[in-house]
Amino acid sequence: MSERETLRIAAVADIHVKKTSQGTLQPLFSKVTEDADVLLLCGDLTDYGTIEETKILAKEITSALRIPAIGVLGNHDFESGLEKDVASILTDAGVVMLDGDSHEVHGVGFAGVKGFAGGFGRRALGAWGEKIIKDFVHETINEALKLEAALARLRTPQKVAVLHYSPIQATVGGEPPEIVAFLGSSRLEEPLDRYRVNAVFHGHAHRGSPEGRTKNGAPVYNVAMPVLAASFPDQPPFRVIEILLTAEAVA
Repeated sequence: MSERETLRIAAVADIHVKKTSQGTLQPLFSKVTEDADVLLLCGDLTDYGTIEETKILAKEITSALRIPAIGVLGNHDFESGLEKDVASILTDAGVVMLDGDSHEVHGVGFAGVKGFAGGFGRRALGAWGEKIIKDFVHETINEALKLEAALARLRTPQKVAVLHYSPIQATVGGEPPEIVAFLGSSRLEEPLDRYRVNAVFHGHAHRGSPEGRTKNGAPVYNVAMPVLAASFPDQPPFRVIEILLTAEAVA
């Protein structure tokens, strides 16, 4: 099958670049360039969200990556309160950073948000009681609304969602049950099925499961680097999924 008929999407999350990471990711980005047509960076790109860490990552990207890159921030990228600077530095390095935005690559549409926590299904936290609980839930709802707006703007036949937090419980399976509610929210799942996305990528759950599906059957991939390293130990720690440009997504 020719490259014109498919888009090869590489995705990874939770790379957690540190002050000591200089030079460590260049081999990874070089391999991604060989194997894929676009790279998705699904949050927790830095360890503490500092300028120094972000500049190291930006240098790794510009020195080794030769394909388009699309990213969202993760909770670690917010740690130092410099998330706008983190996004700006990565944008200057050529990464299209999404926060309720959409972008198109080779006829495939991408919509991205960080997402947020709150739990899944009947056990999801409700907006009731103290104001701080309501604020927590409204943050998740706002992220879901941003995702919905980004998907609504896409006019492409194929749609891909880029998140940090999980939209389904299946891909956080393996994590301690006490923290599952903090790993994602099923409120993020609703717009994914409403707009019939072809694939969803997220990170955040380091001990989660590599794959799951939404209620309507859209494939969801947990591409946290620790999950990929554990699930596919003989492969580089990124996932490549092909999107058919005339049909549904296939692994």
